[in-house]
Amino acid sequence: MDKFFKLQENGTKVSTEIIAGLTTFFAMSYIIFVNPAMLSQTGIPWGAVFLATIIASVIGTLVMGLFANVPYAQAPGMGLNAFFTYTVVFALGFSWQQALAMVFLCGIINILITVTRLRKAIIRSIPVSLQNAIGGGIGIFIAYIGIKNAGLINFTSDPGTYALLDSGTVIASASAVPALVEFNNPGVLLAVIGLLLTIILLVLKVRGAILLGIIGTTVIGIPMGVVDLSSISATTGVADAFRQLGTTFGAAFGPEGIVSLFNDPAKIPLVLMTIFAFSLSDTFDTIGTFIGTGRRSGIFSAEDEKMMHSSAGFKSKMDRALFADAIATSIGAVFGTSNTTTYVESAAGIGAGGRTGLTSVVTALLFVACIFLAPVAGIVPAEATAPALIVVGIMMLSSFKEIKWAELEEAIPAFFAGIFMAFCYSISYGIATGFIFYLLVKICKREFKEVHPILVVSTLLFILNFIILARI
Repeated sequence: MDKFFKLQENGTKVSTEIIAGLTTFFAMSYIIFVNPAMLSQTGIPWGAVFLATIIASVIGTLVMGLFANVPYAQAPGMGLNAFFTYTVVFALGFSWQQALAMVFLCGIINILITVTRLRKAIIRSIPVSLQNAIGGGIGIFIAYIGIKNAGLINFTSDPGTYALLDSGTVIASASAVPALVEFNNPGVLLAVIGLLLTIILLVLKVRGAILLGIIGTTVIGIPMGVVDLSSISATTGVADAFRQLGTTFGAAFGPEGIVSLFNDPAKIPLVLMTIFAFSLSDTFDTIGTFIGTGRRSGIFSAEDEKMMHSSAGFKSKMDRALFADAIATSIGAVFGTSNTTTYVESAAGIGAGGRTGLTSVVTALLFVACIFLAPVAGIVPAEATAPALIVVGIMMLSSFKEIKWAELEEAIPAFFAGIFMAFCYSISYGIATGFIFYLLVKICKREFKEVHPILVVSTLLFILNFIILARI
């Protein structure tokens, strides 16, 4: 095992990798319940999505661990599943079979741009200052997810209410000012206790502090009434789920899927634009995760980055990791789920010391167990995993120290790349705003020739994507 995963070479050991795998799993296990709840609204059977979510996660994560030997886990992405449900199916009127067909084609595109080294070229085109901003930005994003999952913030109606007008008519209103919640909710109190416990364990340098924090918070949540042990005895309906899987497996290729997708010539431009929107978001979510976590932890070493410039074969860990991520989306679509992507919550396992693919293998095996033990995994509340995400976010903020904040031409793009990830709740949108302002700064300083052509094209594609989303 040490030889296969190169544990000593990566400065880790089996016990550390197991703890890291457990930590990653508990940080992202919510997806096996959230994804079916969201996609089943489109008409896909809940049980089928439940199994498809697990199968896609297991296959993608195993390929990441065994082929790329990096500690990243994959699962259907949040945000991408919302786009699948609310935009592609509800707003645009496509069937869920057609939406799965588009996800499959998106996966094929991702495979092609990975095999042709385009995704690596995109990474190399990003300036070091922006790469550091992406790393710190993901820290803010992860911490914000944790704070949100902990229920620590609320949104006031005054004075931050604003109205969206259309020809003078109010068509929507929302609150813009977040506020601290009142500490009268057991879930919020549990999250605060969990955060204090995790921070104490980390400061005292207790081994496995993040995982122990999750377990300890879950146990404390039992007498507080937040953790419901009665759900452990609930039936999983595994037999029914496997029967339902027959409905979705291969549905992307059937007469209601890809066969019907291009039947109407008038809708072909809309189909292509939707696939493009899927692909762009999926691609940059992954790139952002790899840059943000790999640069700080040393998972992708300087030697590995040097090998990225080779044009032949899968010579670097980054090569293999990008390929593992690329094939996962198409695999997920075959079984019946939306885009599968590299999870930013993998940072929790990396923060716990995970450095090799053994971390991913452990996470994948736990997903397999969830087919039959879903209620057990389900008793871990969001309030228990939220502190882990918050402290990992804190750790990742150190990337910001490499940025020259006193120089506005570097600070402005870095600010937007970092902050907008949390504000927009999207890694790819944060990268998009960073790219746009970086290009603007370079144009203003008459240094446009210094910008890598791929970064220019990527920025224009982001702008096109925003226009497309505004139109559809």
